[in-house]
Amino acid sequence: MKSFLRQLLLGKITRKDQPRLIINPIQKRILNIKSIWNNDHQDDNGIEKIFRLFLSISQLLFPGIYIKYWVSKRNSEYQDIAMDFYILLKLTFPILILKNNWQEHAILIYIMVYVLLETVLYIPTLIFASDMLSRPRSYKRSMLLLFLNYLEIVCAFAVLYTLGNNMNKPFIYWFDPIYFSIITSNSIGYGDFYPVTTFAKVLVSIQAMFFLSFLVLFLNFFSSKVKSKGYFDHESEI
Repeated sequence: MKSFLRQLLLGKITRKDQPRLIINPIQKRILNIKSIWNNDHQDDNGIEKIFRLFLSISQLLFPGIYIKYWVSKRNSEYQDIAMDFYILLKLTFPILILKNNWQEHAILIYIMVYVLLETVLYIPTLIFASDMLSRPRSYKRSMLLLFLNYLEIVCAFAVLYTLGNNMNKPFIYWFDPIYFSIITSNSIGYGDFYPVTTFAKVLVSIQAMFFLSFLVLFLNFFSSKVKSKGYFDHESEI
């Protein structure tokens, strides 16, 4: 059973391309900040450089990079698996809040917003501030994690919509706010639910702008790097 799970979760791991000097994730982030500061890879200045420095430094404020560091100290081959479970946990957390009506627990909302900020800032960091970061082992995996990040943001915003009487009518079922968050992120708007408070209108505006402008940019950035290999790519053998 152990070998089955290892093969399922880890697959075939090759280490021949890994450098001799292993730099932990925190060191990589610090080197990345220094690289941006010294303009090693890009001649930026002013607001662009400040924005890139802010994005790179922000990742040191969240638990994701420290989970990578903790796992890499013990066994680096499990680093991807640890991050997979962490992202799934962040996705599950707002769903549990909705299903169990935990909105009255302020500490849970603060924790959810905290990890939500990590996701929201991590995506532009990959695009605009990754000067010294290693290329991902699989761009397809990165696209899959992006989709999970999308679901996390949708569910987290759904929780925020339930904080108070922000809509024209109350949500009846736990999935109703998720439904509203999905149609908001895609700028559909059927009219069955709509915001009536300033707080909700601000949330709707932020969510709509984020997905319309940035998610498309991110998908274009990664899709250009994904090399698909399917049945029709193989040369026919006789």
